[in-house]
Amino acid sequence: MVEILSLEFMQNALISGLLISVACGVIGSLVVINKMGFIAGGIAHGAYGGIGIAFFLGISPLLGASVFSLILALIIAAISLNEKSKIDAIIGAIWAFGMAVGIIFIDLSSGYNVDLMSYLFGSILAVSGADIGFMSVLDLLFITLIVLFYRQFVAISFDAGFAKIKGVRVRVFYYLMVAMMSLCVVATIRIVGLILVIALLSIPPLIASGFTKRLGVMMVLSSLISAFFCIFGLILSVSFDLTSGASIILVASVCFFIFYLFRNFR
Repeated sequence: MVEILSLEFMQNALISGLLISVACGVIGSLVVINKMGFIAGGIAHGAYGGIGIAFFLGISPLLGASVFSLILALIIAAISLNEKSKIDAIIGAIWAFGMAVGIIFIDLSSGYNVDLMSYLFGSILAVSGADIGFMSVLDLLFITLIVLFYRQFVAISFDAGFAKIKGVRVRVFYYLMVAMMSLCVVATIRIVGLILVIALLSIPPLIASGFTKRLGVMMVLSSLISAFFCIFGLILSVSFDLTSGASIILVASVCFFIFYLFRNFR
């Protein structure tokens, strides 16, 4: 294992695992507190449309997924604020639309690109320097926004109606939160794939919520828990030659079930 750590791809995998843990810890806590898991799922699967368009145009899949996901996120945010009773059906339609667009554009692209599988199921071992740069910028952006507007995010997360009375621009911060979530989803896709992204966004915060009710502490604990899942899952993947994304989520799921059973037993 020591010899493997000296390899560049393994170092990139560890760094990216730690970086994405910070993003998932911060944004995942907001997702869980605001019960936005289904919205995150819609954005994650819809992002496949951006990946397909990117392959068709010959541009970076990360760029294509980011732009397409941001557009979908803003559409979903607008709909969820105005049509709450129909949000599940609408997100389901957007989810299907994104996947269909991605498949169509991939069909229209010349040849078959194996790298597409890494966006479906994740490949932390294939993370590049550009991916790490993207994750670093996102971490810095998320932390800065949370530090600057922590009280506003807490207010809209726990009592949006009271926050509005107090003068908080609820709609603006809701749009901002959904946009942050969409970018976090895109970054996380590279690690565990769009099929498993919701697990890494939700499981660490769910476990952290069993130890604290304060949002800031929850974000820190979620980041640490997520880092453990990524590192241990990566070790499991390399040791037994398993798919990295599935290994990380397997570790996270087993830990969540143990935590849930232990808490109920107590």
